[in-house]
Amino acid sequence: MKKLLICSLVALGVVSVSQAQSKKILADKITAQVGDKIILRSDILNAIADYKRQGATVIPTECEMLESELIRKALVLQAQRDSLVVTEDEIEALLDNQVRGFINMYGSQQVLEEIAGKTVYQLKDDFRVIFRERKLAEQMRGKILDNVKVNPVEVKAYYDKIPKDSLPFYESELELSQIVLYPKANKDVDEYVIKQLYDIKRQVETGGKSFEALAKLYSQDPGVKENGGQYSLNRNDKGMWDPTFLSTAFRLKEGQISSAVKSKFGYHIIQLVSRSGDDAIVRHILRIPGVTDVEVNESKAQLDSIKSKIEAGLFTFNEAVRFSEDEAGKFNGGIITNKQDGSNQVPIDQLSADIVQALSTMKVGDISAPMAYTDERGRKVVRIVMLKTKSNPHRENMKDDYDRIARRVLEEKKEQVMRKWFKEHIPGYYVNIDEEFRGCSNLGEWMHVVSAQAK
Repeated sequence: MKKLLICSLVALGVVSVSQAQSKKILADKITAQVGDKIILRSDILNAIADYKRQGATVIPTECEMLESELIRKALVLQAQRDSLVVTEDEIEALLDNQVRGFINMYGSQQVLEEIAGKTVYQLKDDFRVIFRERKLAEQMRGKILDNVKVNPVEVKAYYDKIPKDSLPFYESELELSQIVLYPKANKDVDEYVIKQLYDIKRQVETGGKSFEALAKLYSQDPGVKENGGQYSLNRNDKGMWDPTFLSTAFRLKEGQISSAVKSKFGYHIIQLVSRSGDDAIVRHILRIPGVTDVEVNESKAQLDSIKSKIEAGLFTFNEAVRFSEDEAGKFNGGIITNKQDGSNQVPIDQLSADIVQALSTMKVGDISAPMAYTDERGRKVVRIVMLKTKSNPHRENMKDDYDRIARRVLEEKKEQVMRKWFKEHIPGYYVNIDEEFRGCSNLGEWMHVVSAQAK
């Protein structure tokens, strides 16, 4: 049962429309059974196909996927024995999110239903059992592992066992916070962009060109080349969408195009393609008013003033983050996070060129001069950055890397707890595995139970 914790996480994860399609990849047969829970051959093949479709870098083998399914079924059975409860509201919320994800993936509800060969309501019914099992398995796993903790003695003992020449080497890592401003275009530029959008709207309404074609020509939304400006919305996803954009979209009638509306990204015209209750398919064209050096310099002056007040002790950098126009940054103190693991420690090779250049003359505690750059949406941005901590390139050690070592120890401890739990509980379930999979080396514990029960 190697890497059991990882397998259990996989077992809780992948769900795709193929799992609800009436046409299976292969004629079904029962591959395995745990208690009264069966695992079909198509479950294994469809799940692996989903990994490939989603571009996963590591594709599980059939043996690994079967182990994941066995784990999930056993966790579900134990959750039922322990009377763990999943409410209908929880399942309905999960189903709604999954269907919205599918619609975003396939572009529209109509295309989704054509691919699946079923309506959205039929898909939700098909997924209901899958999602209930997944939620029960998550709860059971949580019950098993929630009290697993590590202490400094365990962390040190783990570290001391690592051969010194095997310790990983880390390049310099930094902890940085930023305050961001978006320079505002002047009124004349705003009016010019609005006029452009009305001209585009007129072309669609007079039948000259399609909204989708004009979106591909004129929209400054980075994703527009792939989807023709089309998005799936849900009225309740207020945290995901600009509120003005969302409210405007749901006031439209099907086929109607909005007036120019301003969001935090720029100006839009929005066309409602279709709507069903709280779900809607829309297309939009985004135009971002250009800013000149004048506006950029105004934002730099504003940040210079904020920097001076921080250095004068009028408020701290963390307190000054309230002036930032980066919405996400307001909730985490403006911290720039590691793109790979989400931590506060960022390798220097993840940082943009403007920050790297500024860091060359900065010490810990310093605040940079205001810097201008262009973000991934093509917007001009100005920011100041504070260097909070900086590590030197080094071999892993307890002083600098305690937290990351502790995370590894915790994961290994959880792995051991899961392995022990399964070794104790698997004999309590009826287990059967098809002959085709009995040679899988990772199924040793399961096969031991199969053999014992056969006697």
